[in-house]
Amino acid sequence: MIRRFGDTPEKSQSYRRRPGVYALLPRDGELLLTCQREPGPDIQLPGGGIDPGESPIPALHREVMEETGWTISQPRKLGAFRRYAYMPEYDLWAEKLCHIYIARPARRICAPTEPLHDAIWMRADAACEILGNAGDRHFASIIARWMAQT
Repeated sequence: MIRRFGDTPEKSQSYRRRPGVYALLPRDGELLLTCQREPGPDIQLPGGGIDPGESPIPALHREVMEETGWTISQPRKLGAFRRYAYMPEYDLWAEKLCHIYIARPARRICAPTEPLHDAIWMRADAACEILGNAGDRHFASIIARWMAQT
């Protein structure tokens, strides 16, 4: 069973399953994150939906590049969680299946190509407090504890 974070799904609402991949990108005590400026500032793990026919690892590379402008290396899956949310950009009620990976930020190639996204570096402990959803905060706290021990 995959752990759920966030709001309980409404029984009267129909949800479409939306698998996605998200990255924890630690370096020197910080995490590389993305800030989505609209509809309001939201600090997030870089990542997003897996396109039809796309595999998770290529989707992870693509999403991190789009939202941060960085390449990554050595992705390893940490776990997964689900959350139920309304996605206004798609006018969609979604059951989001969030697959979480840890990877090395390898090289900055360009600015983020995803509109209204900025790449930011933040101390891992601060990220645990500010990330926009409870599932992201949970996995970031695991990495923050690991980083504090190394």
